[in-house]
Amino acid sequence: MRKFDAVILANGTFPTHAVPLKVLHEADRVVCCDGAITHYPHADIVIGDGDSVPSAYHDRLIQIDEQDDNDLTKATRYCIAQGWRRIAYLGCTGKREDHTIGNISLLMRYFREYQVEGVMYTDHGFFVPAKGDRTFETSSGQQVSIFNFGCTELSSEGLKWQCYPTTEWWQGTLNEALEASFTIHANDYYLVFRTFSVH
Repeated sequence: MRKFDAVILANGTFPTHAVPLKVLHEADRVVCCDGAITHYPHADIVIGDGDSVPSAYHDRLIQIDEQDDNDLTKATRYCIAQGWRRIAYLGCTGKREDHTIGNISLLMRYFREYQVEGVMYTDHGFFVPAKGDRTFETSSGQQVSIFNFGCTELSSEGLKWQCYPTTEWWQGTLNEALEASFTIHANDYYLVFRTFSVH
């Protein structure tokens, strides 16, 4: 498992799967988004407008009141300011579906605009943003989805179904790895999801 500069814990569903929990417990630094501090009181920093942070944690609160960006982005900008660009994101999914979709799409924004090497973990798998030709480690039978973010050229090696420059997100779902790795050939950005289990 890769080493991260920091973990950002959002206030979605707290992880229960062993993989994201291991990432959290082995983190050198944990930054919580606002109310997430109540689920992980050992965090080093709390970022947000403070509206759902109990007073007991105000000594670790960095209050940012502007509303143009959500707390996940505020926490990401804080990490970037510290020079932390390898970031694991936890607790970003679950609860409200609109927040889930928004948070997943933000992973691509951070990669494009801030050069963040981010990985977003859920209780089912993990998302990684990418651009151009990349090879990804996997295992035979592992479930894979590829979401296109602007590619006009997109193909694959080592997946059950050939990738192509999809125009809708659903078109890139439900693929499957055939070997210990697969390669994506692309001329722009895309988002890769891999499950923890092979089926």
